[in-house]
Amino acid sequence: MSGFLQSALMYVIPIVVILGVVVTVHEGGHFLAAKWLGTRIDRFSIGFGRAIAEWRDKSGVAYRIGWLPLGGYVRFAGDENASSVPDGDSLDDLRREIVRREGEAALSEYFHFKPLWQRAIIVAAGPFANFFLAIAVFALLLTTLGETIQPARVDAIAPGSAGQAAGFHVGDVVLKANGRQIDGFSDLQRMVVLSTGTPITFVVQRGAGEVTLTATPRRGVIIDRLGHEQRLGVLGIQYLARPGDAHYRRYGPIEAIGAGFNRTVDVIQTTVHYLGRVFTGRETADQLSGPLGMAQLSGEIAKQTAQASPDLQTLLLNWAIFMLEMVANISVGIGFLNLMPIPVLDGGHLLFYVYEAVARRPLAAKVQAAGYRVGLALVLGLMLFATWNDLQRLRVLTFLGGLFS
Repeated sequence: MSGFLQSALMYVIPIVVILGVVVTVHEGGHFLAAKWLGTRIDRFSIGFGRAIAEWRDKSGVAYRIGWLPLGGYVRFAGDENASSVPDGDSLDDLRREIVRREGEAALSEYFHFKPLWQRAIIVAAGPFANFFLAIAVFALLLTTLGETIQPARVDAIAPGSAGQAAGFHVGDVVLKANGRQIDGFSDLQRMVVLSTGTPITFVVQRGAGEVTLTATPRRGVIIDRLGHEQRLGVLGIQYLARPGDAHYRRYGPIEAIGAGFNRTVDVIQTTVHYLGRVFTGRETADQLSGPLGMAQLSGEIAKQTAQASPDLQTLLLNWAIFMLEMVANISVGIGFLNLMPIPVLDGGHLLFYVYEAVARRPLAAKVQAAGYRVGLALVLGLMLFATWNDLQRLRVLTFLGGLFS
């Protein structure tokens, strides 16, 4: 029993807390934007399923916490359509009912009768709240902790590797890759791992001069910080730390906000780059992960954090840093995912609004319903695929197969 409780503490609780914070901020973005624009709201919910807590404020908004903490929603007054974009007939019926019950002036408080630009702001506020959260967390970490930068120096080259074929020499320091400045070895790694089979032009400092090299990363095995093997792009060059090698940098508040913004943009660009390579067949999709994978990652990092902490004070500090880093990275992912132009996601609603702006009328109810079903199927399919990846990564299928062999 004690082992089960320890596993729950290490694997379940961190990801539940992280998702709870990220989802609350996302839905809070919708909620605050709607409130700011004078929109009547029926319910603000964190989590799904049966309510474990519920209360109502003076304006009539019902706040609730569901028992399943893997999502949330804001329900606007009059929002009865599954895709939240009623067609013309539904709008007419809703308009007549509101006017009959409350009068013409009440229409301005309902989401569906807001100007198109206001509805777009309310819908987009959720994903952008996630981006703002990530920027704020990154900035906080950079202000309080700073960062340690290791030089992008080549200290060893594997025989027969892509780096050797490109002409790298021991002692080279990489300055740029495809025109992008390389500040440290971690920057170099991030660019190489998702560039298998794609040539990269490097500018390296060699002695007192600079040399331009072109190298094509090859797919190879990389051992991540948790000891897991991943097949990603490698050059076969290695950095070996030396005393006094790395330098420490702490940011001022304004500078940290800019750096936090750059980190958020970098995560989005990396995600887009990876998905583009997956769709074009140049990268495998085994890096896609779902809730199980996130729970495993957060649990293993939490376990390593606990093992590396000599006392309670250090443990609490390290856990806070770990939780903040996970919140920032997952928040960017949730924001990006919700902006994808798929019905049932925020990006799908914005896509419907583009049509409405061009056609001067909402999309027909039948088309909306079909789009909703297709979008739901796509999202569920993506979740199932990511869960399959997680099960393979956790070797659950191999374990189950062994039970019956």
